[in-house]
Amino acid sequence: MLLIDCPHCGPRNEVEFHYGGEAHVPYPEDPASLSDREWAHYLFYRANTKGVLAERWQHAAGCRKWFNALRDTRTYRFERTYPMGAPRPAPPEEPPLPADAADPDLFAAAATTEGRTDGSLADDSAADALPGNEDHHA
Repeated sequence: MLLIDCPHCGPRNEVEFHYGGEAHVPYPEDPASLSDREWAHYLFYRANTKGVLAERWQHAAGCRKWFNALRDTRTYRFERTYPMGAPRPAPPEEPPLPADAADPDLFAAAATTEGRTDGSLADDSAADALPGNEDHHA
């Protein structure tokens, strides 16, 4: 269960909330003057950030108010919530990534062992490099 801290009601279960998309996306000053391409860019193109992202959320089963949240898209962790209209707070310092996440090719090479029947990896060096696997091939 994930708890989301509504700035108006306090921490509540995630099932009470609805996601509203990326926050702080400015509405065009003169939407009628935009081309179809510019309008589509405004409607559909978002940052898709890997890390902390400002998002809009609604406490639909509670106070029904909208608010903004800083959420880490890698861990789903809510770093901060703040009311609509409030300035975006500074993002927290990001913790270092685990070794397997920092080098995804290394992790993928060691994880592709499905279908293996002889009990050995084709390239043991990738598996040996992962933390915790040093003792398996002594």
